[in-house]
Amino acid sequence: MTMVATEIEKRNEVEVKTPVKITGSEVLLRCLVEEKVQHIFGYPGGAIMPVYDALYSYADKLTHLLVRHEQGAIHAAQGYARVSGKTGVVFATSGPGATNLVTGLADALIDSTPVVCITGQVFAHLLGTDAFQEIDVINTTLPVTKWNVQVTEAKDIAPAIAKAFYIASSGRPGPVLVDITKNAQNELIEESTYAPCTSVRTYKPKPVLQPEQITAAAGLINSAKRPYLLVGQGILLSGATKELIAFAEKTGIPVASTLLGLGGFPTDHPNYVGYLGMHGNYGPNINTNQCDVLIAVGMRFDDRVTGNVSKYAKQAKIVHIDIDKAEINKIIKTDVSVHADAKEALVELTKQCLPSKFPDWTESFRKLNQEEFEKVVEKEIKDTKSLKMAEVVYMLSQLTKGEAVVVTDVGQHQMVTSRYYQYKNPRTNITSGGAGTMGFALPAALGAKVAAPHQQVVAIIGDGGYQMTIQELGTIMQYKIPVKILILNNNFLGMVRQWQQLFHGKRYSFTEMDNPDFVKIADAYKIPGAKVTEQKDLEEALKKMLAAETSYFLEVVVEKEDNVFPMVPAGAGVSEVILEIPNK
Repeated sequence: MTMVATEIEKRNEVEVKTPVKITGSEVLLRCLVEEKVQHIFGYPGGAIMPVYDALYSYADKLTHLLVRHEQGAIHAAQGYARVSGKTGVVFATSGPGATNLVTGLADALIDSTPVVCITGQVFAHLLGTDAFQEIDVINTTLPVTKWNVQVTEAKDIAPAIAKAFYIASSGRPGPVLVDITKNAQNELIEESTYAPCTSVRTYKPKPVLQPEQITAAAGLINSAKRPYLLVGQGILLSGATKELIAFAEKTGIPVASTLLGLGGFPTDHPNYVGYLGMHGNYGPNINTNQCDVLIAVGMRFDDRVTGNVSKYAKQAKIVHIDIDKAEINKIIKTDVSVHADAKEALVELTKQCLPSKFPDWTESFRKLNQEEFEKVVEKEIKDTKSLKMAEVVYMLSQLTKGEAVVVTDVGQHQMVTSRYYQYKNPRTNITSGGAGTMGFALPAALGAKVAAPHQQVVAIIGDGGYQMTIQELGTIMQYKIPVKILILNNNFLGMVRQWQQLFHGKRYSFTEMDNPDFVKIADAYKIPGAKVTEQKDLEEALKKMLAAETSYFLEVVVEKEDNVFPMVPAGAGVSEVILEIPNK
């Protein structure tokens, strides 16, 4: 071998061994690819600019959607996560970019939605100096995240991202925030193999099922004469719909759903008796205080479900199944607690429970709900004098056969939709539950449509909440997202107005709204639309909306002082639910 050839070989050997260095920003993007992220909702700014610069070269691997406000980004990620079951991902810059995420973080935390938010931060050496757009995002978001962390060196980015995805999606899901300083984004480090996180010391997301708890629960259920099953979003999060149906069919127990649990049990199933809560069905509320064994699965006994706790199910033995130990005995004292994943618990419980039927008990729900139908439902869906919210939602449910993904905002329209839309499938009811966030629906709907491009996605929104995030029409326009937007316009902040009418002597203090021409605004965003003011035009307008291949906007002007009944008044027990405005 010649001396020249030997030298060339040596140089090649050196070149092979020279480690490749990449920026912290590219490390981050490689982590997201490894976590099988497909979509990111975000808004760039100075402190996260290096990440966006790196993102420019990742267009074939990661799809980024530019929203019009950071709150829109996180709500879109929530809608995406709730429909897909995956973790939503958000990018935002420092300072106001990060703080604009706080409302969505709070919403995601209380509603158990897996989201990973990645925020840019000022250079590490500027931390604590009140630098431009520096805000202590870690302490700001600590109460509204499942976990958060600040990264100041590039070497810590990959472990933080791995841990973030694991924590966000495991156990009871929730939002996580990773704050990355600009120097860490710019810093060059050697590329390395990504290591997904599979465990965190002291964090046990999935409890080990305790057989004695199942046996104790089965004992109570097998001896019950009037058992009653309340199901929440835990059914959906654990993917336990089939197991729930099997359990209900074997035991013959009537099933009622919380707001976030809708879709977890088919509304056309013979065991289904209705929707729970302040504006829930009459039978489910009344019979809460008539059952002898109450089995709660994947629900947290929210005050909107229990009403006055001192009057709640005092006659019943309580079985509570939940993956989050903190929820057990927090609100309602249990007789048997099952700290477990809902699916695992239902599988084992079904084995130990005896086949049974409760025809008289189940019939009592039917009779009470028939009373509600005669006094409330029939009048609302067949009112010939004015357009009512219930009529619109009921017709939409029929036209879509209860199979659309329905995204609601917060207010009267939300309660009406929960009552009148007949959800047939899991992960089709997307709403803001615990936080009650107005402005949620429009961005959440676009996120839901991105997650489920082949499903019909309809956002049902009140005129108040719509205007809180109306700018996301720009996102829908830019990315041609074919989501359907249905506005129920009563020119009021309707839910507040209802309370003012019933409990504040009709003093409508700052709840009436002068609204713009919504159809013209939609047109400005190149979204076709229409407005309905008469009943005779409703069905055709809804059909046209649903048939549209593009996004579509439909405004339905409904009765201004339309109220939602039944209603459990503030301070009342669930059995004190009213069907109409009380006589005074």
